[in-house]
Amino acid sequence: MTVPALALVELAAGPRPAPHVPPVVLGPSLGTSVTALWGAVARELGRDRRVLGWDLPGHGASAATDEPFTMAELARGVLEALDRTEDLSGRPFHYAGNSVGGCVGQQLLLDAPDRVLAAVLLGTAARVGQPQAWAERARLVAAAGTPTQVTGSAQRWFAPGFLEREPVTATALLHDLQGADRFSYARVCEALEHFDARDRLGAVRAPVLAVAGAHDAATPPEDAAALAAGTGGRAVVLEDAAHLIPAEAPAEVARLLTGHFAADPHPEGARA
Repeated sequence: MTVPALALVELAAGPRPAPHVPPVVLGPSLGTSVTALWGAVARELGRDRRVLGWDLPGHGASAATDEPFTMAELARGVLEALDRTEDLSGRPFHYAGNSVGGCVGQQLLLDAPDRVLAAVLLGTAARVGQPQAWAERARLVAAAGTPTQVTGSAQRWFAPGFLEREPVTATALLHDLQGADRFSYARVCEALEHFDARDRLGAVRAPVLAVAGAHDAATPPEDAAALAAGTGGRAVVLEDAAHLIPAEAPAEVARLLTGHFAADPHPEGARA
């Protein structure tokens, strides 16, 4: 097992805020780039915050790999990417992640409690799906490529009517999927196969907001409720969303992140 080298992407478009304001770090879903998934949310948050994202191996700006890694090593890769940036090294941050990005968020909350001040976990769970299904998908994609996933992902990712209402956004996300490296995608599936944080959620100390889409069959609202109950946080369900919530409801997600992070009782520099 190895810690993958992950690329950081500067997503905020506006001027950088005062140095004491914690940066926001955003994590992607399997098959997507962080830019396509979170771009609209980042533009809202970037009015008064520095907003960065990271890409999965072989997706977006990150290099491909065929080396196996665990969810803990993926989370370690996020911290190493931040620490390679001089003004972010060792610095606490606010975190939000969708799907596997939410699993990495849980791992960061458990493994780096002094770095994560507050977290929003969207379209995710303490265990996502069934291990056998992830193992089968890993074998299929490694052999035949990510185009095998396009039809099924389009059905799982978006609530009814989104493809017709927002074709540019949906096409960009599906283009990311088709362009993802098949071996890297398979390695992420294997990390999800072995990820299970259900027995560790009680150790989370930072405030957590879990967000679900009402139409999400992969990680239904019951999963968000369980995350909230396990971490002592709260859960919100968005009625017009499915699995890729930041792309489907960017204004609402930006509002939720802003409110949750503003309520953080431990602004940067104040945590013991």
